[in-house]
Amino acid sequence: MATEQKTASWRPAVGSITLAVIVSLYILIVANYTFWSRAYVYFDGHRLACAGFVAGMIALTVAIAVTVSVKYLMKPVLILLLLAAVAAAWFTDRFGTIIDREMIRNAAVTTSSEAGHLITGKFMLYMLLAGVLPSLLIAAVRIVHRSFPSKFLHNMAVIVPCIALIAIVGMGFYPTYAAVGRIHRDMMMTINPHFPIGSAIYYTATYGDNLNLVRQPIGTDAHQLPPAAPGKPRVLVIVAGETARGKEFSLAGYGRDTNPEMKARGVTFFPDVTSCGTETAVSIPCMFSVYQRGQYSYRKGLTTDDLTDVLGHAKVDVEWWDNDTGTYGVADRIKYKYMPDTRDPRFCKDGECLDTILLDKLDDWLANVKGDSVLVLHQLGSHGPAYYLRYPDSARRFTPDCRAADFATCKPEEVTNAYDNTIVMTDQVIAAVIDKLKAHRDQLAGSMLYLSDHGESLGENGIYLHGAPYFIAPAEQTHVPMALWLSDEFASETRLDTACIAERARHPASHDNMFHSVLGLMQVETSVRDASLDLVSPCRKPADRLAAN
Repeated sequence: MATEQKTASWRPAVGSITLAVIVSLYILIVANYTFWSRAYVYFDGHRLACAGFVAGMIALTVAIAVTVSVKYLMKPVLILLLLAAVAAAWFTDRFGTIIDREMIRNAAVTTSSEAGHLITGKFMLYMLLAGVLPSLLIAAVRIVHRSFPSKFLHNMAVIVPCIALIAIVGMGFYPTYAAVGRIHRDMMMTINPHFPIGSAIYYTATYGDNLNLVRQPIGTDAHQLPPAAPGKPRVLVIVAGETARGKEFSLAGYGRDTNPEMKARGVTFFPDVTSCGTETAVSIPCMFSVYQRGQYSYRKGLTTDDLTDVLGHAKVDVEWWDNDTGTYGVADRIKYKYMPDTRDPRFCKDGECLDTILLDKLDDWLANVKGDSVLVLHQLGSHGPAYYLRYPDSARRFTPDCRAADFATCKPEEVTNAYDNTIVMTDQVIAAVIDKLKAHRDQLAGSMLYLSDHGESLGENGIYLHGAPYFIAPAEQTHVPMALWLSDEFASETRLDTACIAERARHPASHDNMFHSVLGLMQVETSVRDASLDLVSPCRKPADRLAAN
């Protein structure tokens, strides 16, 4: 007993309500710089409403903290809220990241190598100072709890006025709050830890809905039209790009020459293409699905055959080589190779590989093609923040380039230089694919389609990386590059007019077009091909044009 009293004597005592208020204020002040900054700007000209908004957010957070001030529960919950808020604030304040359900889903499937570029030494130091040390203080204090009846009354004496304040402020300034909320929906997505925890709960609650689903077959009537004349196998190599933004391609008018190799090989470039999502976990399954962006959902992607399945129904051989973070279910039913598993020291280090590993066995694969085939090469491309790890010295054209994963250690122009070098690397990879297809022209009729999954922010408006909710995503994250190359043999066998395709490339396109255009390229006729979304079949000579739906 004496030992317990001695132990308690050095531990400062604090009331449960007092601790709840202190932690609430700490979270709101330390972990919500972005939130308050946006609120200040968005409420410009409405300072009284802004003051009411601040009071309301304090009242809401205090009410939540007091509600959980239950003995044995309070400390763990407050520590969880604090750590979640501080961790979320690092990414929100530093990169402009909004942690919504899709970001949670993306994080759940990320690789350790990818996560390692974000969990830096500075992040760990920040978490120690802003998160762990305050959490230790919470754990160390001795909370004074009242008896249940007294505690209930005291807690309600705080919670009820907080709720009343929220209601009074909300009703008093409703027109202002409604207008700001409609115009600036992103603001409440940056409040920590409220929105990230809500997103995590939503993700967890709906996770079971996507288990044990039954896939619905589509395009089972798919069949290939014969080539113009019996000849070589038709081969399409799809290069699925990663994090490439369209504005950084010199083929689209960028001031730097980032695409000299593709230009030299005469690719047809599509300068105005928009993505289905702003993160790989959304864009890859969406661009391979039959659904347009407005119709697509994660569940639909899991329960409906995709492009690889429909090609398989048409007896086209399909294979996927992955150098990124996976296919998110797209390649579950076809031949699949995950390149980092090779740990080839020529290309790989610390669980990641240069995209040149995708070229290493390509000649062998092309030499052994027996029939019409599609090969998907999924790049690591321009994935950040460690852009400098995506290219060798041969592609290090723009210097000085940022040689770190922490953008704060580099000047903005150094970050841009590093990113542009990743585009140079992609240019070289695509050129090598084309050259290898040319080298096998005696055995096959080759073609190449390049399309990035999403773009990237490089500091515009304080936003970095990608993954912003689509409705507020900047163009840098949704404007993506697309390029098409057809060998003379492929164009001849499929009777495609390359000049016509080049003219059509000048018009807007999107990920919605990929499913139908690939079917068109491979001359696959099926009821699920939408002729209005097929970019290439309208350029086929009339005698061999695919039937319109």
